Amino acid sequence: MLTLNNIEVRYAKVILVLKGISLKVPQGAVVAMLGANGAGKSSTLKAISGLLRTEDGAVTDGSIEFNGEMIHKHNPEDIARKGIIQVMEGGHVLEHLTVEENLIAGAALVRSRRTVWKDLEMVYDYFPKLADLRKATSGYLSGGERQMIGIGRALMAHPKLILLDEPSLGLAPLLVETIFTIIKKINTFEKTAVLLVEQNARAALSVAEYGYVLENGRVVLDGPAESLRENEDIKEFYLGLSAVGAKKSFRDVKHYKRRKRWL
Repeated sequence: MLTLNNIEVRYAKVILVLKGISLKVPQGAVVAMLGANGAGKSSTLKAISGLLRTEDGAVTDGSIEFNGEMIHKHNPEDIARKGIIQVMEGGHVLEHLTVEENLIAGAALVRSRRTVWKDLEMVYDYFPKLADLRKATSGYLSGGERQMIGIGRALMAHPKLILLDEPSLGLAPLLVETIFTIIKKINTFEKTAVLLVEQNARAALSVAEYGYVLENGRVVLDGPAESLRENEDIKEFYLGLSAVGAKKSFRDVKHYKRRKRWL
């Protein structure tokens, strides 16, 4: 459904941040993008959603196709109408509005009032906590509640593809598990594809079918989620698991001097 063909992204026509990224998101799939801060994950999402334009960025080489149509030169609002909705890091609520008003704002492209109220009930089914808080002012809510609003607001737009940017950021482990369980339920029952950007590799690979690892603006590793979970580099550098140290002292290992095998 979505294909990135060797794209390059520059800010201010000078700063090269993506250096030839290619990836695919099949229809109805959950795909994860993993990587540390500065790897280029968020810039990739903004290239897809058209939000690069708001930050003086642009796709300067390669192409982005959605359902066979080139979209990398389209405006964000046109891309949203085609069914691609991005949930920004931290949910990005409209703080002066209530929870319900925030959700309804996501239905700006839906003309039928009856459909809007039906969709609201759907969102409340996925996020019962939002139903309890529907009249609460969004600016006073916790990070987890804001993240729920962001995902719920995206659902109100009837997306074909949701771009999720760091949904676990700053959340307690139990809440992270809840959010990812709901993401998987939405994918299963609504048939909505998800491109998920995460530093929490364990959580991302628990719901994704396929994954890409980014470093310094490049894809350095990709494969089915199951094979990535078993990859020794992923275990060591992203899951915090390593068999090294079982036979040597930690002081002798000096992890900071080691290099990933893909570099």
